Amino acid sequence: MRRISIFGATGSIGQSTLDLIGRAPEAYEVVALTGGANVAQLAADAKRFSAQVAVIADEALLPELRAALEGSGTEAAAGQAALIEAAARPADWVMSAIVGAAGLEPGLKALEQGATLALANKESLVTAGKLLLKTAEQYGAQVLPVDSEHSAVFQALVGEDIAAVERVIITASGGAFRDWPMEKLAKATVAEASSHPNWDMGQRITIDSASMFNKALELIETHEYFGVSSEQIEVLVHPQSLVHALVGFQDGGLMAHLGAPDMRHAIGYALHYPTREKLPVERLDLARIGQLDFIAPDAARYPALELAYRVMHEGGLSGAVFNAAKDAALDGFIEGKIGFLQMAEVVERVLDLLLPDDGLINAPMNLDNVRRATHLGQSSAERLIRGIDKT
Repeated sequence: MRRISIFGATGSIGQSTLDLIGRAPEAYEVVALTGGANVAQLAADAKRFSAQVAVIADEALLPELRAALEGSGTEAAAGQAALIEAAARPADWVMSAIVGAAGLEPGLKALEQGATLALANKESLVTAGKLLLKTAEQYGAQVLPVDSEHSAVFQALVGEDIAAVERVIITASGGAFRDWPMEKLAKATVAEASSHPNWDMGQRITIDSASMFNKALELIETHEYFGVSSEQIEVLVHPQSLVHALVGFQDGGLMAHLGAPDMRHAIGYALHYPTREKLPVERLDLARIGQLDFIAPDAARYPALELAYRVMHEGGLSGAVFNAAKDAALDGFIEGKIGFLQMAEVVERVLDLLLPDDGLINAPMNLDNVRRATHLGQSSAERLIRGIDKT
């Protein structure tokens, strides 16, 4: 029986993971489940899977969680310290699906226990890729990608020599605004940006998809995880979201990974790795689909991509600055303080401000310095947003 922990259990990735585990409950022992603020969902899942501990991020919700779990045998806890304690509990396989930079520290703690870390938290690699992978190596642990694009690249590389890779192409749906005229984007609303044409995801990641900031993070993630240069990584807009990535080799061949837009494939691959098990996902009917479209991304529509290449070129702690500024800009858009196109403007101005600081960007890669870079990126973006006239 494998011991499983899921960080971010109440989100879409966490729920898809629990769906797979629930199909063979006799094979798993659930150690820890964590969530942000959805007490009802967290308590229901903790009771269903007899989790050892359930942790809610918002400490004010601890009494409600305790009441919901009363008599279940599951321990209730809350806050960052409780989250780290849960990550330190022995587990064989840990899903890291917490949204944002908050997922880094519990992921590191899980790796220190020697667990396999299934990584859906892309920010961990963006902000501290070298630290994360070094920790895995130090403790004999393994990091497996769960983002659909990176799982696809990982699968295409099975049995291949990374030295033979010429290029890596990750695909993007183009988000909610891929067919909008440019002149409309400045007036795009939060509601409009929160509707994805292909994937069922949370609000923040759906808006990031519309702005392509999500893909920008994935470019950096590809660079950090696979060790390929920024010049080797490309993005193609692929409206059908069926080809998740392609790997090109020095002999001119391309290896593509196709699958339905269902995160249970990437999750299941990481869950069962290195074997493949039957999964409850749609089987593609290529004759019915008929054609697959690929379009070069418009740099003017998606300025976030160029910012990602800048971060990859700069290296060091620039990813932590970028991610923090992006999150602050996203908050500003959701709260109505800035417009849709102004998110990229804010991030670019933060990079202009902080990347020349060699003492910040090239500081040693450790948790304290990642936190410092994150704080500076966030605070700088928030100051800029306060000075922006949305009109």
